[in-house]
Amino acid sequence: MKYYIGIDLGGTNIKGAVVSETGEILRQSSCPTRAEAGAAAVTESIANMINDLAEGLEISGVGMGCPGTVDDAGGTVVYACNLGWMHYDVRAALREKTGFSVRLVNDANAAALAEVKAGCAKGAQSAVVVTLGTGVGGGVVLDGKLLTGYSGAASELGHMVIVADGEPCACGRRGCFEAYASATALIRMTKAAMEKHPQSAMHSIAAENGGVDGRTAFLAQQQGDAAGSAVVAEYVHYLSIGVANIVNVFFPEVVAVSGGVSNQGENLLAPLRQAVSQQEYGAAYTTRHPRILRCILGNDAGVIGAALFAEE
Repeated sequence: MKYYIGIDLGGTNIKGAVVSETGEILRQSSCPTRAEAGAAAVTESIANMINDLAEGLEISGVGMGCPGTVDDAGGTVVYACNLGWMHYDVRAALREKTGFSVRLVNDANAAALAEVKAGCAKGAQSAVVVTLGTGVGGGVVLDGKLLTGYSGAASELGHMVIVADGEPCACGRRGCFEAYASATALIRMTKAAMEKHPQSAMHSIAAENGGVDGRTAFLAQQQGDAAGSAVVAEYVHYLSIGVANIVNVFFPEVVAVSGGVSNQGENLLAPLRQAVSQQEYGAAYTTRHPRILRCILGNDAGVIGAALFAEE
């Protein structure tokens, strides 16, 4: 059995784990990122974590998932705005402190690889993971390999336009998938509906839960609230457009959904499947359709995927 170390470098915390070649976690560790201390200090924390995790074990490789754009061939983090890193040769710095040549992968891509190798899409040769959080992230695995693209920045699924001249997106464009299918977008839709419908159950639900969040409209729908049901229908409509586009481009075996909104389970996935099936190219003429599933690895996906990327 071979063992790998995976590092999930986030803007707030650094997580690490020793992971078997089958995706099982043996050891785990975490510490604050302290990005404000600078790249050298963060690198020192990562190196200490790697050395501690590796103690007493034969480690076959180390991988690290990073936010932003990474260049695995060159060993650099090209740009990570949350860390303040630009063209930082993190591989050289970590090799000097650990002796390992650390593989680099975008954090969303790492999570996608984990779900294919050890999660909901295990056994599939092709899968796309769509993360519904503050934004919309994604990762694409084709023929068992991550699609990273020429620059290493492929699979920014949240920034395909689904509504021409639509809602503004944080990227500077308008009408992006992220502007309609993120949890942020769902909250915007919910608040707009609440303003129009002062008698909606969404008001009492929000008050009970400390404010409006991604659950508010779904909980109202479950109580038979018409305004809440309309918000859910609108959200699923836009989500289905983006997912159908993904299906029609890649036709993967699995489309897996993660992030906070995915916690709605079948209340989200059942209508999403129905809506996507109506937009899938050639659906009436084939018996092979992508399975739309919920991711299962949760917060461990980043470290598992980073570790298994080192195996690539």
